[in-house]
Amino acid sequence: MQRTAAAKVNDSVTIVRGCIDTLDSNQERAEVHRNLLRTLPRIDSKYFYDDRGSRLFEEITRLPEYYQTRTEEALLAEIADQVVGLTGAHELVELGSGAGRKISLLLVAIRSQGRLERCTLLDINETVLRASAEKLAERYPEVEVLGVVGDFLHDLQSVGCGENRLYIFLAGTIGNLYPRQLSTFFASVRTALGPGDFFLVGLDLIKNTDRLEAAYNDGAGVTAEFNLNCLRVLNRRFGTAFEIDAFEHVAFYDPVPEWIEMRLRAKRRTCASLSGAREIKIEAGDEIRTEISRKFSRRSFVDALAGTGLGLQSWFTDSECLFASALVRPISESTSR
Repeated sequence: MQRTAAAKVNDSVTIVRGCIDTLDSNQERAEVHRNLLRTLPRIDSKYFYDDRGSRLFEEITRLPEYYQTRTEEALLAEIADQVVGLTGAHELVELGSGAGRKISLLLVAIRSQGRLERCTLLDINETVLRASAEKLAERYPEVEVLGVVGDFLHDLQSVGCGENRLYIFLAGTIGNLYPRQLSTFFASVRTALGPGDFFLVGLDLIKNTDRLEAAYNDGAGVTAEFNLNCLRVLNRRFGTAFEIDAFEHVAFYDPVPEWIEMRLRAKRRTCASLSGAREIKIEAGDEIRTEISRKFSRRSFVDALAGTGLGLQSWFTDSECLFASALVRPISESTSR
């Protein structure tokens, strides 16, 4: 699908909308209903991120238990110049930009080499996207900033054409994709990457189970509130009539698929419904999966790239091997290091 007409925010910032605007609401409603009727019901994690959910996630990133954000920021600060030197990037494209803090580390490195031309941000939340784009334009007035309101699974083509681009997908968000989604995503990335383009991916690594589970069960209860928020989003958008106080947050590590599962468990018998669809009965103890967060090793990431047309160029980790940044490029040009 093609992106819709651009809206000029100011001389430096342009906002466009991807296929998020062309989604058929009936199809989306039907998909939500089908997922709720699975043997293990499921809610897509994209429904976390309304304005309230985005604010809650930003709060999560500052929690003491949530090591991922501060570890990745420190790692990017350490490797930014090396990554820019390896890629020769003139432009950054950030997928799932959020508040846009980490991208500045790479923008500074590119600007220091006198090559910074353009920055493209893609995020599903327009409010967060606009704020991030305007903040970047203020800090880097010489740079053209494009914001794309969209879903990174469907809107890579909406970022337009370019060359010498560094696509970045940070925060371990790649771990939220189910195996089939991951294969589709890598195929889209391979199609998007042109000659001289690279892809930098943030990966949360396999580690002690207690530390992993603590990051998703913080003492302040912010992650629990974030998890419950997806029910509010479904109620508002699709009239599902979930009773929020009938559910509690659950998160645990499953070592077989090597991922964290976030679920909502019913504390009592309840029900939900979608307009025009039959009522969904939920018994006490029933669970709804709301998110997975896969944890990687270098080997499992290389295995995930197999057959995608993408290859690992360089691998960077922090000193404790908590988090990795993987630099990827089209396999015909890739030389593993």
